[in-house]
Amino acid sequence: MKKRKTGENLESFIEVMQRLLSPEGCPWDREQTHDSLKRYLIEEAYEVYEAIEENSTEKLQDELGDVLLQVVFHSALAERSGEFTLDDVLDGVKEKMIRRHPHVFGDSSVDCAKDVEIRWEEIKKEEKSVREDRTLMDIPKAMDPLYRAEKLQKRAAKVGFDWPDLDGVVGKLDEELLELKEAMEKEDREEVEAELGDVFFSLVNLARKMDIDPVDALQRTNDKFVRRFRAMEIQARDALIDLGDMQLEQLESWWQQAKKGLG
Repeated sequence: MKKRKTGENLESFIEVMQRLLSPEGCPWDREQTHDSLKRYLIEEAYEVYEAIEENSTEKLQDELGDVLLQVVFHSALAERSGEFTLDDVLDGVKEKMIRRHPHVFGDSSVDCAKDVEIRWEEIKKEEKSVREDRTLMDIPKAMDPLYRAEKLQKRAAKVGFDWPDLDGVVGKLDEELLELKEAMEKEDREEVEAELGDVFFSLVNLARKMDIDPVDALQRTNDKFVRRFRAMEIQARDALIDLGDMQLEQLESWWQQAKKGLG
């Protein structure tokens, strides 16, 4: 087995980051803050997600490096201001993983992966019990809205606030669609936006009850739309036609052809 050089490589990487943030380093890097960098962390996480979706090992390795860069960058900024260091981050997550796996590092035992999930949530709840402002709804607002809706619903379901079956969920979706239509008829934009949000929330609830990932489901539809539209673009290019000059009826005809050919 190849000997790991993780510690050595990490130290070398930290030195690179410190050099970049030094007075003789990079002007751009030295101007950054936690706030200015936050969007890059989200972007890099999505790049990792995409690499996994594409089943690209090479791309995954590269994108994980970019995520690690963000962790080291934020930790270096925190160290400069005396808040915490990368060592603190590593110690904290190591202790958390040991604490949340008593069936591995302690005397507890579990029978299956589901038991692990249940115990994990129980330990998280115990960890947060010292907080005076603790709430089941403590889900980051910056999270993807569809995933956040799903997590909020799962948290509520833990205390029994949930539809007992799919019929209730479908009925609620029908109710929200009717309310959306009524808001549209009144041409009240603010109300339409609110009702549209309720429809999205109900759709996520339906996906959750059917054990379907709402983001994956929407992404597959996005990809399907892209494939079909690209087929239309190719057809237009071959015919020396600009899609923007075509009538809706012709566009619909080509769309149906692409749908039949690509599925």
